[in-house]
Amino acid sequence: MEKIFENNKKWVEQRLTEDKDYFTKLSQGQEPRYLFIGCADSRVPAGEITGTGPGEMFVHRNIANMVVHTDMNLLSVLQYAVEVLKVRDIIVCGHYGCGGVAAAASHRQFGLIDNWLRNIKDVIRLHEREVMSIYDEEKRLRRLVELNVIEQVHNLYQTSIIQNALRTETPPKLHGLVYDIREGLLHNLNIDINSFKRYEHIYGMQAAPLDEENTPDDVAAE
Repeated sequence: MEKIFENNKKWVEQRLTEDKDYFTKLSQGQEPRYLFIGCADSRVPAGEITGTGPGEMFVHRNIANMVVHTDMNLLSVLQYAVEVLKVRDIIVCGHYGCGGVAAAASHRQFGLIDNWLRNIKDVIRLHEREVMSIYDEEKRLRRLVELNVIEQVHNLYQTSIIQNALRTETPPKLHGLVYDIREGLLHNLNIDINSFKRYEHIYGMQAAPLDEENTPDDVAAE
């Protein structure tokens, strides 16, 4: 821990040398443009690989950069970023060599995390023909990383938070990226969000009037 505190002091000195009011300005609030949903892997530091500094990017990280609809942590971050901070771009960023993706693709048990990794197994099920047709293991896992990002962006699009935001005048843009640790570069998967609209009849939701509260029983009765 001594190294941590030493590095912190050096970082503070460097920032104050560049701008003596740096921390005073930073303490006045945040207006980040981006929300970054990435993997918890220590080799994928969101700020460093994107060249963003404090105050520019709101960050949520978990194993294998998942967007799970029952994850209240993720949903809380998403709602705050979209409705309060008014972020303009939401990035789901995976990375080649992801241990979570590799674990999900194996037939081994790892304990409690297996319940989380099951969500990636669903991605394999959805794209089974393509995934299983790639015989080279490294190439298969790289493609699975990409497919996982695509499906997580899809999950993001399906949330009520994003569905409501899309009706506003300035809806956030959704992006799917993959970080290649070997070369340090980010790759844009160029996901066509409009292609998700073909499932609108399944996932589309109408906003309830502000003076009404529709319960599941009310909807069923209708």
